[in-house]
Amino acid sequence: MNFLTARWENLIMVNYEIDPEILQPLLPAGTELDYYNGKTYVSLVGFMFIKSKLFGIPIPGLGTFEEVNLRFYVTRKDNGVIKRGVVFINETVPYKAVAWLANKLYKERYTAIPTKHSWRITTESKQVDYYWKIKNNWNHIKVNAAAEKEDMQPGGMEEFIFEHYYGYTKVSGHSTEEYKVEHPRWKTNKINSVDITCDFEEMYGKPFAHLSGKSLSSVMLAEGSAIAVKWKREKLSFA
Repeated sequence: MNFLTARWENLIMVNYEIDPEILQPLLPAGTELDYYNGKTYVSLVGFMFIKSKLFGIPIPGLGTFEEVNLRFYVTRKDNGVIKRGVVFINETVPYKAVAWLANKLYKERYTAIPTKHSWRITTESKQVDYYWKIKNNWNHIKVNAAAEKEDMQPGGMEEFIFEHYYGYTKVSGHSTEEYKVEHPRWKTNKINSVDITCDFEEMYGKPFAHLSGKSLSSVMLAEGSAIAVKWKREKLSFA
C-alpha cells in the first residue's frame, strides 16, 4: 500500500565530501556508511513536491510545495542483499501541518520555514532556483542547466547519488525504521552554472558549519518523476 504519492520534479543535488566521523553519530542502527570511490558525501537537496496524495486522497491546499533537505548515504545488509538508502539530517517544507504529520507518523526530522521557487525553462536551458528563509535571511540554490535530458552513466557519481531507494530513520541507539521509495531511473541535465547561499550551521548544526565555506564536489539536476512512498515501515531492532 502506498502512503504517499506525488511527483518530484527538478531535483537539485549539491554534493559535498565530508569526514565520515561527522556522520557516524547519526547512523541508524544496522546501517553502514555508503562510500563512493572511498569517500562519503552529504547532499543539499532542493525540489518540488507536486500533487501530493495520502492514501490516494489529494491534500487540499497542501499538495504542492518546495522541500529542501540535507541527507547522507548508507547501506544495510538484509539476508545477503545490500540495500542502499538515505538518512535525512533535516527536511524543511513551508507547511507546519506537513511537517507535523511527517514527524508524528514517521519520526522524521521535518521543520516548517518559508520557502519559494522560480523555474525558467526554454528549449535551450533550465534555470531552477529554490529559496528558504532562516532568521529573516533568504538562502538559495540556483542552477542553470541544459534543457536536453541525458541518461545517467552506470557506476558514475550521478548513479551513486540518485540510485538509493530506501530511507532509514534513527529511532534510538538500537532501533531503526526502514521504508521504500519507488520511482523510475531519472534522466539528468548537464549543469552550466550554480549559485549557493546556505547557512549550514543555522540549518543543520555546528558539525556542518564548515560546509558553508567548503568547495562542492558536484552539482546535479534530475528531471524527476512520479514517486510512491510505501506505508509499510520495517521496525528493526539491534542488540
